[in-house]
Amino acid sequence: GWVPVYLMFLLICNFRSSVCQALVLEIGETVQILEKTEGKSSSYVHLKKSTVSNRGLCETVVPLEDPIITETTSTLQEWGVLWKQLYVKHKVDLFHKLRHVMNELIDLRRQLIQGHLAQDQTREIKRHITVRLDWGNEHLGLDLVPRKEFEMVDQDHISVSELYKLCSSSVRSQGDNMRQRHGDGCQVPVQHHLFINLKSFTYNTISEDADVFFSLYDTRDNKQISEKFMVRLNKNGGPKNPEKVDRLCALFTDLSSKDLKRDLYIVTHVIRTGRMLLNDSKKGLPHVQYRRPYGCAVLAMSDVFHTITDLKEEKDFVLKVYTCNNENEWFQIHENIIRKSSTKYSAPSTNYGLIISLQLLRGELDQIRRENQAVFSRALAITRKLGFPDVIMPGDTRNDLYLTLERGDFERGGKSVQKNIEVTVYVLYADGDTLKDCISLGSGEPNTSEHRSFVLYHNNSPRWSEMIKLPIPIDRFRGSHLRFEFRHCSTKDKGEKKLFGFSFTPLMREDGTTLSDESHELYVYKCDENTTFSNQGLYLSMPCCKEDFNSCPNLPSTLPFQRNPKETFWVSTQLCSTKLTQNVDLLALLNWKAHPDKVLDILGQLRHINGEEIVKFLRDVLDTLFCLLDDNTDKYGPLVFQSLVFIINLLRDSRFYHFRPVMEAYIQNHFAGALAYKELIRCLKWYMDRSAEVVRQDHIQEAMRALEYLLKFIVQSRILYSRATCGMEEELFRASIQELFQSIRFVLSLDSRSSETLVFTQAALLNSFPDIFDELLQMFTVQEVAEYVRGTLGSMPSTVDIGQSMDVVKLQSIARTVESRLFFFPESRSILLPVVLHHIHLHLRQQRELLICSGILTSIFSIINTSAMESSVQEEVEMMVESLLDVLLQTLLSIMSKSQSLETARGQRCPQCTAEITGEYVSTLLSLLRQMTEVHFHHLLNNFHSKEELKEFLLKIFCVFRNLMKLTIFPRDWSVMRLLTSHVIVVTTQYLSPALHKNFSEADFDFKVWNSFFSLTVLYINQPSLQLEPLTQAKRKKVLDKYGDMRVMMAYELFSMWQKLGENKPHFIPGMMGPFLGVTLVPQSEVRNIMIPIFHDMMDWEQRQNGNFKLVEAELMDKLESMVSDGKGDGNHRELFGLLLLEKIEQETWRETGISFVTSVTRLMERLLDYRECMKGDEMENKKIGGSSNLMNFYKSEMNKEEMYIRYIHKLCDLHLQAEDYTESAFTLLLYWELLHWEDRPLREFLHYPTQSEWQRKEGLSRKVLHYFNKGKCWEYGISLCRELAFQYETLYDYQSLSWIRKMEAAYYDNIIEQQRIEPEFFRMGFYGRKFPFFLRIYAVTPVSDITDVPQLERVPERIKSFYRINNVTRFHYDRPFHKGPKDRENEFRVCVCVFYVQVVALYF
Repeated sequence: GWVPVYLMFLLICNFRSSVCQALVLEIGETVQILEKTEGKSSSYVHLKKSTVSNRGLCETVVPLEDPIITETTSTLQEWGVLWKQLYVKHKVDLFHKLRHVMNELIDLRRQLIQGHLAQDQTREIKRHITVRLDWGNEHLGLDLVPRKEFEMVDQDHISVSELYKLCSSSVRSQGDNMRQRHGDGCQVPVQHHLFINLKSFTYNTISEDADVFFSLYDTRDNKQISEKFMVRLNKNGGPKNPEKVDRLCALFTDLSSKDLKRDLYIVTHVIRTGRMLLNDSKKGLPHVQYRRPYGCAVLAMSDVFHTITDLKEEKDFVLKVYTCNNENEWFQIHENIIRKSSTKYSAPSTNYGLIISLQLLRGELDQIRRENQAVFSRALAITRKLGFPDVIMPGDTRNDLYLTLERGDFERGGKSVQKNIEVTVYVLYADGDTLKDCISLGSGEPNTSEHRSFVLYHNNSPRWSEMIKLPIPIDRFRGSHLRFEFRHCSTKDKGEKKLFGFSFTPLMREDGTTLSDESHELYVYKCDENTTFSNQGLYLSMPCCKEDFNSCPNLPSTLPFQRNPKETFWVSTQLCSTKLTQNVDLLALLNWKAHPDKVLDILGQLRHINGEEIVKFLRDVLDTLFCLLDDNTDKYGPLVFQSLVFIINLLRDSRFYHFRPVMEAYIQNHFAGALAYKELIRCLKWYMDRSAEVVRQDHIQEAMRALEYLLKFIVQSRILYSRATCGMEEELFRASIQELFQSIRFVLSLDSRSSETLVFTQAALLNSFPDIFDELLQMFTVQEVAEYVRGTLGSMPSTVDIGQSMDVVKLQSIARTVESRLFFFPESRSILLPVVLHHIHLHLRQQRELLICSGILTSIFSIINTSAMESSVQEEVEMMVESLLDVLLQTLLSIMSKSQSLETARGQRCPQCTAEITGEYVSTLLSLLRQMTEVHFHHLLNNFHSKEELKEFLLKIFCVFRNLMKLTIFPRDWSVMRLLTSHVIVVTTQYLSPALHKNFSEADFDFKVWNSFFSLTVLYINQPSLQLEPLTQAKRKKVLDKYGDMRVMMAYELFSMWQKLGENKPHFIPGMMGPFLGVTLVPQSEVRNIMIPIFHDMMDWEQRQNGNFKLVEAELMDKLESMVSDGKGDGNHRELFGLLLLEKIEQETWRETGISFVTSVTRLMERLLDYRECMKGDEMENKKIGGSSNLMNFYKSEMNKEEMYIRYIHKLCDLHLQAEDYTESAFTLLLYWELLHWEDRPLREFLHYPTQSEWQRKEGLSRKVLHYFNKGKCWEYGISLCRELAFQYETLYDYQSLSWIRKMEAAYYDNIIEQQRIEPEFFRMGFYGRKFPFFLRIYAVTPVSDITDVPQLERVPERIKSFYRINNVTRFHYDRPFHKGPKDRENEFRVCVCVFYVQVVALYF
């Protein structure tokens, strides 16, 4: 049995069958399976499931797979053919590039088909595929493919405006695509990251363990901007931890674009661990290990950026390690190396040093992690930026205190040499316990519980500048303190470390703030090796620094430890915490209940608090503000409102933009101010109402910018109140919102032309206004919100009453309204659309802000196209037709006229801008026309008040359509847009033509509008984008399946309208002969069958009027020559023309003259086609000359067309000149010379001849012919012309010219006698056999002169006689051997010689 299925198969190898009915298939071809029998599938094919659309004769079969796979497959097949042609055309470079790209596409396609990819990976592969597809299409000259989310768009499912946008975005840069058109949305800064991999470190002179620290340093600000990345190495230069082999890598994160523009350096410090001195002669291992400075290396990031040009490109760099000449300068050795202060450091004796590889990455860290899994799997050390990054992410919890051991001043203590001082750092909790693992020397190594600084040799004033990180848990921060113990490191045998002092500092002050970010001078207290710190309370009660001492005036006279007033220790701190603050004002706000009398002052100080501090405590701050509002609304309300506005606007900053979701989550989940909406509405309305009278409006503008989140608070507050009271005071709330909108309308209605501050207030309000729609929809119906918005938009003054800047802002607000969710509802769209269209109509009338208006219309059409199935859409389209169609046509005509003038005279405006506006409005008009149905056209055409209005409309739209085909609105490769444009035009024309016939025929005939229609149809059928013949078979089939042959559709429309002209046809005879002839020359048989009979109609009408059709004949002959010369027409047209017309003429009374005319035209066409074929570049010169001669003689003898005859005389002359046959050129021009007479009849300008008398033209021709005879050395033929000219000059007494011509004649005689001329040789060539050539015989022949007056006198010079012997010759003789009887092979001289005479006929002359 037969089972119908939806299957297709793909050939995986070539198929040839012995069965005659079987298909012959090539690998890669696909075949739709209509039915199949039960049984096994062939091994030649791969079965694929598919869907079938447009079932019937022109159905389309689409495989059920990812569309981009299907596109890649078809594109590769198309490229395969073109790729081979590149090789044939010797385009080697593109040939190899395309092969590489095709191989990449095949591999990417394979990955997609296999599947098993994550969503991000699939998206990335699709991106790579589309980039390559677009590249190949562009370089091969193929069509642009509009895409959306990497997939081809279906043009039936989007508006023409959207399609235009997609095509435009395909050719713009990515930066342009990201350009925001409306509003002041915040663009989030891009994060950059630097990957560092330590590959090796050779330092043979150390032979000790070493710690290597990497950090980023800003030379402009002289500060470190990143944490340190630490690597512990053994004495052989390998990692101390064997598990870290090939894993010594780090990622420096959170670098902003601004950071990359700094003077950044990678700074590397090397600290060795071992003896005090490297050259110590003592053998064996040291008793005590010291951390000692060894060397430093730097690398400029500018060199890195110059070397690494592409993202993700990894390059190696070598860093030389320099040693410090004086350890007192160690704290700034990196600065000395950067400044090249070579006296302060020593270069290594060899080129050993650090070898690192660097790689630049960009994007969110999570995204980087997903895209570079191999990198992150290598125990990557995340090294963060000091302080917060430019973008602070919610949930990014940090509590890091960066401590820098700056310097110290210590006494010598009676020693002969200075001390070797080591600082030990502890972090201790309130109970005295040391906090475990709370000290980090750098990322890449585990945390420790204590840190020992490096030791500077014999230095009582050491400067370490050593930074460590203290990641202290937040719950242990309060009550913890730092203790610094100072030890002298002896270099004696035992190498003891003796404690001699300590310092300390708490981490948090009594007021709850943390240690400030600055340098702190700490007191140094005396102690010795026997001192124990078991009771830290003993020293914590003492002052740690001068500020602490000043705040404790009642200290006891005796302290547990004595301070050494001559010794001090400096440290600096930098806190990076999302949980702790150093700001007193913020703490005062959060703890306002402790000082209720200072609340007003505290609220006033809020805007002076650092934004980082506020967003860290966002929820706590908001809770505090609304708690204050609930506590005393009248007292705190205005200040709370101001504070709330300040915080909302703070989140508009790019650094805190990511905290907007935190704010929204707070409003939805944590906000509890059920009564807050009343005060917020009251304050907001108060601000708006004062905008007319206040001079400084900064605070009002800030409130307007915060409108969106203020409404969020208001709506959520009302929801909470309604939920708690079961909907009480609903009417009061609605009334307050109504009053609020009255205030909004009041602000917008004010005349701001004289007040710049008011302009900014209105602009801020309009920018924020569309953001409140979603909030209002939670409380009101769609219709109610739409009414509010309509009233607001309607309150804005018209374009003539506001300035340019406000005009832009107003339109941007309307644009965002159209793009909002509110506009998607049909019930609200019907309310809003009229006011939106009103504003657009006004702007288009005044030609203002055209690009923004087109963007609004694009959005409207996009929504309408999406909602096309809804009944309300038809009413909306009707509304748009009434409001916009006429003004759109007028706008387009104005834009197009500017575009044309710019092409001729480059004006001040950018041509690219004009082209963009033209494209926008063309797509807008096409979108509207595409949406219109027969009903819309019927209403449109019946609503004109007079025929004059209808005529004006038809002329406008026909003119726009003609311009669309004449001007290059869309680039050549935008075939999708071009075809869609043509489709809309032909459909629109079909709707409009009945109105043309109904209103402007017979007695009401109007030539102008009919002529406009015919011109449009002719241009339409001839436009290049509709010529399907040059296209590949696949593309031609695709176009025909989609639209059919639109040339045929328009040809039927043209023929139909021609027939309806009736008695008015003579108005277009012979004017439309040329255009209609051009249509028949289109290489489409059906178009020719439709159009050729019109010529019979024209002949018949002229025969009726004039008794002949000379005008038709003349016009047709003239236009035919020029069109065929331009490459139009073919043999099929010639045959059809004769066949169809002769069939029509057969029944006419003027049959004989008609047949003669048609025969002449077809013969002319035949010769024109032959001539065009001859003139192709690869033909022989003599063939070109022969073709020109045939056509020239045809015009003279058969057509009696003197003008065309003269034209081809000059074309033939040009051919002879190109071949440097000057004599032939002269004889050719003599043909024109013979047509002229020595008369004063004026002649018009013609070819290259100016307006002049016939005598002057013949004289000029004579001189030119003489010039060519001279160059061709045929002076004998020039002598008679010299005598002719001499006679004319003598008749006119022009003795000067007479003297000149006589001298020329004399010179010709001299040349004949004196100059040598090469005599030509003549050959007879014979081709024998039925094939060409089967074999060839060539005989040398001797000319036999036919001229009887050849000078025979002995005294006549040979040079004179030879000329006559070889010129004007038609007879030649040659001899050949003749064997009488059998051929004697032994005696080759035994032959008779026969002489043959050959007669030839000259072609011309």
